[in-house]
Amino acid sequence: MKKNYHLSAYDYHLPEENIAQHPADRRDQSRLLVLDCVADTMAHLRFVDIIELLRPGDLLVANNTRVFPARLFGRKETGGKAELLLLHYPETREAPSGSDCMHAAEVLALLKSSKRPRPGSRLFFGSELQALVLELFEDGKVRLDLRFSLPEGQNLADLLARYGQMPLPPYIKRPRGTTGEDFERYQTRFAASTGSVAAPTAGLHFSDELLAAIRGHGVAMAAITLHVGYGTFAPVRTDNILDHKIHAEFIQIPAETALAVNRAKEEGRRVWAVGTTTARALEFCADGQGTVKPFRGPCDLYIIPGYRFRVVDNLITNFHLPQSSLLFLVSALAGRERILNAYARAVASGYRFFSYGDAMAILTRHS
Repeated sequence: MKKNYHLSAYDYHLPEENIAQHPADRRDQSRLLVLDCVADTMAHLRFVDIIELLRPGDLLVANNTRVFPARLFGRKETGGKAELLLLHYPETREAPSGSDCMHAAEVLALLKSSKRPRPGSRLFFGSELQALVLELFEDGKVRLDLRFSLPEGQNLADLLARYGQMPLPPYIKRPRGTTGEDFERYQTRFAASTGSVAAPTAGLHFSDELLAAIRGHGVAMAAITLHVGYGTFAPVRTDNILDHKIHAEFIQIPAETALAVNRAKEEGRRVWAVGTTTARALEFCADGQGTVKPFRGPCDLYIIPGYRFRVVDNLITNFHLPQSSLLFLVSALAGRERILNAYARAVASGYRFFSYGDAMAILTRHS
């Protein structure tokens, strides 16, 4: 059991060619590895076949967060290049008096440049968007005041869509910047609430047609919000995973979702989580008896082997990075050795890994 807490126990071999650089041609045509923890079996399907695993009365809960174009490329006052990754969605306010811009928003970001600008200097991203550097931190983070003007009838989201790029993770290579395909495909069909700097990738596999078929199959659906932060990519640096400090992320569990989950549990129906973000949010808001409470605020639940799931029966997820907190979470649900065996089988079978890759369904309850 102690081995479950060693970081090195969550490593696995992954050839670079198994890291997906582009999504499948169709959302629901990615591959699906079904890991049945009850029967201790594996099966290979297409994602569209997920409907064969669902039953009338099941409750499917998904994360409705929307990714915003959080990566900005611009220049410093000296003319040198500057790249920003906004770490949260900025909240607009009126600009300080005397400013030549109409709006402002303080934001925390990651900054990449050949030489770090000084506090008080400006960064320029377009005729309508600039940033005042307020404070620099040792870890590459910077506190900024965005200053911007908006044409009539537009908002900050329109401005970011014009000047920003989708914040693809670093293992997806885009030397010339993100593409129109990325703007469409790095967004789930559940997306409604803007705030993520990374997609809840399990949801990327659902097409409108598949969702219609699932509803027609008698499966109930509900939504939570978890705004995925940059911390989802932060490496675990402690040899003992118990010593790792998990990042906090904003979540919202609406009252109607809590009611739907609790009713499903009371009636003996299965609860499916679409993605680790959904699983984390639901489990965070559950009491000792598994009753989910409505909630809005930060979630810092750290799920590792030894954790007892109180709400989630079955999980739809992608394949996760070696030695990552998300790999710990799926190992807590299915068992570390079973997960690593499934990953080895997936690598050998040519599955595509990570954000744009294939999917896995982890079953811990049949009925």
